[in-house]
Amino acid sequence: MTEADRIFDAFPSFIQEYIYSRGWQRLRDVQIDAAKVIFYSEDNLLLSSSTASGKTEAVFFPILADLCKHPPKAQGISVLYIAPLKSLINDQFYRMTEVLDMSGIDVFHWHGDIGASHKSKMLKDPKGILQITPESLESMLINRSNDIPRLFGALKYIVIDEIHSMIGSDRGNQVICQICRLQKLLGFSPRRIGLSATIGDLTKAGEWLGAGSGRQMQIPTQPKASLHWRLGMEHFFILDSARDQRDEAELQDKLTGATTSEGVDAGFAFLYDAVKNKKSLVFSNSREETEYVTATLRQIARKRGEDDIFLIHHGNLSAALREDAEMKMKDEAELRAVTCATVTLELGIDIGKLDRVAQMGSPTTISSFLQRLGRSGRREAPPEMVMVFREEMPLPNDSLPHLIPWELLRAIAIVELYATERFIEPPYAKKMPLSLAFHQTLSILASCGELTPAALAGKILTMPPLAHLPKEVYRALLLDMIEKEYLEITEENGLIIGLKGEKLIGSFKFYAVFRDSEDFTVRCESDEIGTITTPPPVGDRFALAGRVWEVLDVDMPRKLIYVSRVGGKMEISWPGDGGEIHTRLLEKMREILFSDKQYSFLMPNAAQRLEQARKIAQKTGMDKKLFIRLGDSSWCLFPWLGTKAFRTIKRYLKLHASEYGLSDIESERCHYITFKSRMDSSADLHKILSRRMKREGINVKELVFPSECPIFDKYDDAILPELLRMAYAEDRLCAEEVLTRFIGDEET
Repeated sequence: MTEADRIFDAFPSFIQEYIYSRGWQRLRDVQIDAAKVIFYSEDNLLLSSSTASGKTEAVFFPILADLCKHPPKAQGISVLYIAPLKSLINDQFYRMTEVLDMSGIDVFHWHGDIGASHKSKMLKDPKGILQITPESLESMLINRSNDIPRLFGALKYIVIDEIHSMIGSDRGNQVICQICRLQKLLGFSPRRIGLSATIGDLTKAGEWLGAGSGRQMQIPTQPKASLHWRLGMEHFFILDSARDQRDEAELQDKLTGATTSEGVDAGFAFLYDAVKNKKSLVFSNSREETEYVTATLRQIARKRGEDDIFLIHHGNLSAALREDAEMKMKDEAELRAVTCATVTLELGIDIGKLDRVAQMGSPTTISSFLQRLGRSGRREAPPEMVMVFREEMPLPNDSLPHLIPWELLRAIAIVELYATERFIEPPYAKKMPLSLAFHQTLSILASCGELTPAALAGKILTMPPLAHLPKEVYRALLLDMIEKEYLEITEENGLIIGLKGEKLIGSFKFYAVFRDSEDFTVRCESDEIGTITTPPPVGDRFALAGRVWEVLDVDMPRKLIYVSRVGGKMEISWPGDGGEIHTRLLEKMREILFSDKQYSFLMPNAAQRLEQARKIAQKTGMDKKLFIRLGDSSWCLFPWLGTKAFRTIKRYLKLHASEYGLSDIESERCHYITFKSRMDSSADLHKILSRRMKREGINVKELVFPSECPIFDKYDDAILPELLRMAYAEDRLCAEEVLTRFIGDEET
């Protein structure tokens, strides 16, 4: 009998019947591996396997089998499933509804959109599986602390889905803190199971997942399958309407064709044709771009007299609009639906079989690329993605940095790094998560009541995500929280929640550790459209949900904006950043730019654009030097470093600017730094910096200036600036990579 046969025989009959009914010929390797760990050990499990490989079934088949064979003796939830998105919770067990019904095991959902009656039913008779978001679990730990042993007395498994989106973030570390608090309240450690399709360093991810559990971690490794992708990249120049279009038209047509014969932007026309008559997702890297892409595709449909099949999905839309898009994408009768989306559809929600995924520009990370590519190609078809790059037409007098197609280079590097090396960005754990420490301090006091400073520190600093926080730093944090009235000292020298702390905890927004904004809800008659950050004046227009709206009235006290729909398209802006890029990605971009390798996935315009950039790079000496003179006293540094190291070298230059006669230091993403200098040659610049670095090293604390108050995370504005500067130096700068680059690449 094979291992697969033994696993299959261990499943209850209803699971076997379910497998037969689906016509499965055999269990997949990932399902066998997961079942072996769950059936034959008491260890934690980290299951990393490609999108649509059946990870959910892989862990829940043996979990259901275990619960049926060994029914819980105590009252309470047996399986806690934690997911980063409400949509995942609403959808994740959709395809398993039949087998769950056959098991007789109850499944409860718990998040902000779930009705009170469903929650009351779980509270009255807790059992089975509970699906929950980190924010709702935080609320439960605060408001139902005394009831936790009854609610979770039978807890055997904690399943965390899409852990790659959580590792290293405050939200992910919040989950680990929550699990550790649960363990202390319960007096035992449930098994932990993590699921993801894209993890860069399995060992580090396993350490993060299992921290504080007291259990061994098993990480089954899947054989590296050969890659079968249908991938294409195409590039277009954007016609600048501010310039004389008549003079530019001939040049544009020769290069790539900025507009079509029907007067439509050629890049968007290409995208439209790429997804026309195909069930597709169109990803963008921001909500602004998603809005603009949706409006433009709808505009093209109107010009061509074709059906508007375009939907939209991002975090500022109403739940009704997001759910409508999800429903239509899942509907197998909808053969042509196209949804323009952000990261909200990147994660594991099952939207059925897609014909194609499109991407505007380059994904920021390899992990994001793999998640988005994996949305297509289900049910035995290979994944299929087309990337569309739109770039401003360089002017004849543009400087060197503006002549390089950075987005195109990054996309090629992402594909090459994974295809040739299977490289995915490794997780990073913060060493000084001050905002999380602030949040968990208030949360624990809210749930436990008065604690001595020593007892509170004992609870906070023993949770793995906060264990590296120096005691003196936490002491300074507590003293400052007392001074600012977030905490209060009692007559018995205990700590309780202060007046300002009570105000924070009194809001439902406290449960989330990620930053939120004071958004205004947009309504058109009785329909909720979504939210925007700043209310425009009455009569003004703005874009949302891929359409344009005119403001009829603004209810400031209730944060409501009443609108009517009008024609046209506009742009909208939300605050945010582009995320962090790994140094390996920049190094691969450098390698691609200076090589002559050809890439089969580059379409004609993209291949031509890469060839142009390579010629420019060779003629200017970019392949031989980090510092390039742009003319007179203008210089440019191409450090080829990721975000943290790039920040470090930029700050290092600013710190020593007066000594070396540097001025006007500016940068673009982590691509290049421009500045003015009186130096005669790039060799002089490089030698001075590299020799000083070799002699003195780089003290990152010196790179954070005394007047700075670096605010990034949710509660940073309530924390001492001195502590924030320490955290910035520790977690957002990287001296080692800078030293390696400048000392190792010293010019002669």
